[in-house]
Amino acid sequence: MARLALVLAAWLAGGAAHAVDDPYPWIASAYLVKRDGVVLWAGQPDAKLAPASLAKLMTALIALERGRLDEPVTVGRGVLQATGTRIGLKPGEKLSAGDLLTATVVRSANDACRALADHIGGKSFVQTMNQRAAALGLTSTHFADPCGHDREGQYTTATDLTLLAEQVMRHDEYLRLARLERVTIRTLDGRSFALRNTNALLGRYPGVIGLKTGYTEGAGNCLVALAERDGVRVLAVLLNAPNRWWNAVGLLDRAFAAAR
Repeated sequence: MARLALVLAAWLAGGAAHAVDDPYPWIASAYLVKRDGVVLWAGQPDAKLAPASLAKLMTALIALERGRLDEPVTVGRGVLQATGTRIGLKPGEKLSAGDLLTATVVRSANDACRALADHIGGKSFVQTMNQRAAALGLTSTHFADPCGHDREGQYTTATDLTLLAEQVMRHDEYLRLARLERVTIRTLDGRSFALRNTNALLGRYPGVIGLKTGYTEGAGNCLVALAERDGVRVLAVLLNAPNRWWNAVGLLDRAFAAAR
């Protein structure tokens, strides 16, 4: 990862550090980088694109704002429709809402996400997501699936995702989960699931906290990366970034370097 940082830093060396510029148009279909809440660089930040599992940021936010994470949840048959990343939940199993949230954040597990969404809001959960998005001023976001599967009419922007991420960052529990490289959760009758975080920056990039990864065929590789060093926080959002790990490392490094 250190070698990747050196290589990408060299590529980025000529970029201008102004929010009005798009110094790195090859990085992603859309991206935005903030340092301590101030925009450094952005490219097509208001382009409406598929969010992939970055949609889970909203699902997690709703779960955290609702609370009651110790509440037992009976997994419904909706998990049988989950595709992509799953941990293998079975209808009828019982877990705490907090453990379902853990699997949603750490492993980006679609079956855990679906079980959590069904428990909180059932068929109206997507409506709740859109209502919360409107309340947050996410004017260019519309959800159609709680877990980020490609769906017609589902889109967001780098600008809106930055605002959503900043709201999620207010919750210490989310930050705790996002940092976990590995964790084990269990059903109430003892079946265990060993989870490994989908964020390849954890354990490799100094100061990284999270926040969320995503991939679908329609969205491509997506990432919301948060890192902190010496009290400085850098947040980077990338949508459809073919080389998201290289790109994230370079952007974070350059943002931290500009703070010195």
